[in-house]
Amino acid sequence: MDSEFLIEIRVRPNSSNNKVGGFAGEPPRLLVYVQAPAIDGKANKAVLKELAEVFNLRVRDFSIVHGELARDKRVLIKGNFEEIESKFKNLRSDLRLF
Repeated sequence: MDSEFLIEIRVRPNSSNNKVGGFAGEPPRLLVYVQAPAIDGKANKAVLKELAEVFNLRVRDFSIVHGELARDKRVLIKGNFEEIESKFKNLRSDLRLF
């Protein structure tokens, strides 16, 4: 059964490589590093692609619902709630807070 899962992220554009790792800020936001610059939505596209890889979902299952032009964003994920929650919990346990 498909449901929706909302996560808060902080984007680090112009990074040396693409990766998802760490948490920062209050409340803690998942850090997403992308090589793409924050110009013309390039970083947003790269963020959705990177998240899709990490969560093993399609890019179209992700949408930015808040913060389109900011580094702090809210991303809505559509899919199996238990699988998404499990992957997110694994990310939280594997990563440290910054």
